[in-house]
Amino acid sequence: MDTAVHPGLRVADAENAGQLRSRFATILNVPQRVRLRLFVCGLCWPTFRASERGHSAFDESIVDHTMTQFFPNALCFGDTFPAAGAPCLVQVEEHGLTVTFASDTADGQPESVPFSALTVSAGGLGHDQLVVKWTGPKGDRTLYLKNPDVIRAFRQAAPDHVSHSFAQAAEQVRQVRHRGRLVWGLVGGVLLATVLGLWFQSDLLVEIAVSRIPVEWEQKLGESAYRDFLSHQEVMKEGPAVAALGEMTQRMTAQILDNPYKFEVTVVKSDVVNAFALPGGYVVVFTGLMKKAESGEEVAGVLSHELNHVLQRHGLERIVKSLGLMTVAAIVFGNQQGLVGMMKQFGVELFTLKFGREQETEADLTGLQLLQRAKINPSGMITFFERLSEKDQGRMEWLSTHPMSAARAERLQTELAALPKKLPEPFTFDWKQVQASLGS
Repeated sequence: MDTAVHPGLRVADAENAGQLRSRFATILNVPQRVRLRLFVCGLCWPTFRASERGHSAFDESIVDHTMTQFFPNALCFGDTFPAAGAPCLVQVEEHGLTVTFASDTADGQPESVPFSALTVSAGGLGHDQLVVKWTGPKGDRTLYLKNPDVIRAFRQAAPDHVSHSFAQAAEQVRQVRHRGRLVWGLVGGVLLATVLGLWFQSDLLVEIAVSRIPVEWEQKLGESAYRDFLSHQEVMKEGPAVAALGEMTQRMTAQILDNPYKFEVTVVKSDVVNAFALPGGYVVVFTGLMKKAESGEEVAGVLSHELNHVLQRHGLERIVKSLGLMTVAAIVFGNQQGLVGMMKQFGVELFTLKFGREQETEADLTGLQLLQRAKINPSGMITFFERLSEKDQGRMEWLSTHPMSAARAERLQTELAALPKKLPEPFTFDWKQVQASLGS
């Protein structure tokens, strides 16, 4: 045989290469635009450009890729194909499309379809694919094209009647992609806003979470800590001091509309000048505070302040905030299972939770208003706070969790001046006798 054998090729391969040269020589003589359409799918155009420059393009790798390997670039559906479709190789030509199927899904013979038989639309899961349909000798066919090179070659070669449908389909694809970008942008914006909200507006989320917690759960939490605390204290169950606090509590709670709490106020024997409230309506007043006060109105001012910590759910807010933002978010979105059990871990910590400045101010102002509605002289709250702050310089335990300041007292004075004037009604008890019953 006279044919020169390329290094690395068998004789049979060399003969095949010689036949390929004659075929590709004919192809390379056609206009470049047509060549692009012919070779856009599955062929390596730069390799043929190399042959034009005089270099051999017919080595073993080219023969393998063009002759022995199948590179599908589309998916075709039809009556004779599996439900998932048949992978195929689509080539755009002057007259239309040539579709080649794998040997295991068809007879292996390419199917040639003229442009006149094609209808074009947009489709796919996201309407971002070109859908080509036709009816041929083998039945109805639906071809899904997503390869941008194939779609571009299709658009350049298609006649006018197909180009119009193609333009409409392309516009649909652009709109879908634009909407997709908008949707993802919106999703990203929502996620960003959520993260920023969790970071910068955690207090608002805490308030929303607290509003979703039933009062019954709050009462169980407070009662558990309340009973545990009293079990280690000397509780006064009767006497003038207990009766006096009962009268104060009754007069104020009678003025609370739609009160969801059944307040329970207990007197504990202790020289500590303190009073505190637990979630659910449980209040403790120490005898040390009652001895320090100069009137029943001063004690009523402290008691009103504590009652409003409960009414405003300040203690529950501090607990929820201590649980962390993930738990808060879970509560906001309705997942309350096990919340009571999680909150019970705070136990003794309930007694050391410090209220924020805004919560203290709210308890002051709403407490002052409650005193006024109950016709208890509101100035008692202000004078007691001022006197303790000046005399003890903020060293007492009650003031350590309820910080005083001149600005806070001035705010109360301003609020009191703005309230409607009501003639106070005195208590039925004698305060000096109450203090005498407590001993020195």
